[in-house]
Amino acid sequence: MDSKIAKYLRLQNNPVAVLWADSMPTSAIHFAENKWGCVVALIKAASKGRITAATNATTVCRGGKAGFGFKRHEQGRIEYFLSNGNSNMERCERYKKTPELAWSAISKMPDIHTGNCIVFKPLSMVEESEKPLCVIFMVNADQLSGLTTLANFDKDDTVAVRFASGCAQAVLYPIAAEEKGEKTCYIGMTDPSARKVIDKEQLSFSIPYSRFLEMEQNADESFLITDTWETIQKRIL
Repeated sequence: MDSKIAKYLRLQNNPVAVLWADSMPTSAIHFAENKWGCVVALIKAASKGRITAATNATTVCRGGKAGFGFKRHEQGRIEYFLSNGNSNMERCERYKKTPELAWSAISKMPDIHTGNCIVFKPLSMVEESEKPLCVIFMVNADQLSGLTTLANFDKDDTVAVRFASGCAQAVLYPIAAEEKGEKTCYIGMTDPSARKVIDKEQLSFSIPYSRFLEMEQNADESFLITDTWETIQKRIL
């Protein structure tokens, strides 16, 4: 599937489609079982043209398990790790001032209906029989402005940022929106831990798939055809 939006954005990578599968695709890049790796790298690799995938067994990172919907965080550790730590921890992230604030944010993360395997593939590789859950764009500031404006072209206030791991921002929240029939799009990769894995100028913009189809239809009558956007296009390349 080709994307009009990607062409207007002059995207130099691939929009990434997210799907569930019964088993690991034979062609997919994945982490070995019981071997830790930041799952954001799977999204990055898919944006560069590869099919990647993860199961609960190949997702060792606790944040990744939660971010992909395989297993929710349990109270007792995560709130200290994300805030100011405790005597049992060698390090902590200090992303929240107190454990209470950290748990307040984590406890609000949505539940989704998970499959056996989550698959990330370039949108152009999606087959007609497949229906993605969401589409992730890895973008720079100019491209982010375009997506944010297009998301609000026919609706009000449909873009959000949540405190969460990069994988949860990019995957969990938009999948939950798709399941609920909501139109909210999510800016992600604001998580400093995830930013260590991606290019320094990039953020993610994730769109529930049903909303993505609507935005594709709106593209040709939106600001993307104006001289204002043409000026921005010229500096993207």
